[in-house]
Amino acid sequence: MKEYNAIVIGLGAVGSAALYFLSKNGTQVLGIDRFDPPHPMGSSHGETRISRLAVGEGQEYVKLARRSQEIWNQLGQESSQQLFCQTGGLLIDSGLRPWTKHGGSSFFDTTCQIAQSEKIQHEILSEESIRKRYPAFVLSDQARGYLERSAGYAFPERIIRAQLDLAERNGAKIRINQPVRSIQQRNGWVEIDLIHERFRARQVVIAAGGWILDFLEKEEKERLKISRQVLHWIAFEKGSPMAELNSVFMWGFGPNPSDFLYGFPSLDGSTIKIATEQFEDSGHPDLLLRSVSRREKERFWEEKLQGKFQGLLPKFERSEVCFYTLTPDAKFVIRNHPQMDQVKFVSACSGHGFKHASALGEELAGELLMRF
Repeated sequence: MKEYNAIVIGLGAVGSAALYFLSKNGTQVLGIDRFDPPHPMGSSHGETRISRLAVGEGQEYVKLARRSQEIWNQLGQESSQQLFCQTGGLLIDSGLRPWTKHGGSSFFDTTCQIAQSEKIQHEILSEESIRKRYPAFVLSDQARGYLERSAGYAFPERIIRAQLDLAERNGAKIRINQPVRSIQQRNGWVEIDLIHERFRARQVVIAAGGWILDFLEKEEKERLKISRQVLHWIAFEKGSPMAELNSVFMWGFGPNPSDFLYGFPSLDGSTIKIATEQFEDSGHPDLLLRSVSRREKERFWEEKLQGKFQGLLPKFERSEVCFYTLTPDAKFVIRNHPQMDQVKFVSACSGHGFKHASALGEELAGELLMRF
């Protein structure tokens, strides 16, 4: 049975970062994934992810978002590629009724309060100012905006790939396309069985995303929800102000958590990536509907997009499915395994995790190193 100081199970956003930071310290470390990351089966794919510092989900996450941006810039230099694009970020509130998201009371107001408290450079925009700067949006007269210059978008697949490549360069070992069959702790070791191999380590991190359900007891599982999400790339008219949109955006157009859109500047000059959020429970990642029907796209247009943008066309060039692993309060789950004190698990990033993931992986690596 091969021995390691640490094993990381799940090599997505957080797991690949933990593997990288463990490897930087010369630790004998192994990473395991049931797929071949970066891959389209989990929560960290689809070309781009928003990063912002004033995180309306909670002030405690600001330091992780800030540190992740620093890590991406460092990784970009090491891997000779752009991993983060700082475009600025616009948060729009309809101004009609308080808009809640991820368990908050007023997401817009909370974001503004956190920005002030953390001294994050920002502007508060009136409806008139938003119209002048961002003519792509069709707004109500009561709309208001929050503009954060430090926001932008990260490239999730590039970041995961860079973290894994650099970890291997540092000596980390990786096993892909191999789900974990069993895990048990005994005699000071954590033993892990794959299909054809067995390993043991002094410390283990499980960062398996939604597949964390396969490692938890019933009571812990019942706190988590797997919610299918759909990303759309939609065409716009030639000469449309959509082509000039130069910031990431989030738009709460109604009072409910699902009355929400987010999107990105066009990367190809002809489509824009836009998505919403859904909160129905699919039960398990293996049960997700991975296809997107024509009727689903039509409903997205009719219920979310129609009448909100100048020059956007009801023409869906492509769509992709990912998912959130959610907790009731939208907070992360980071704790020791209830039955194995040498095993730590992290999951349920509740739809706002990627912007924090590299810093979270760094923190987890640091905690493990202190146990050796």
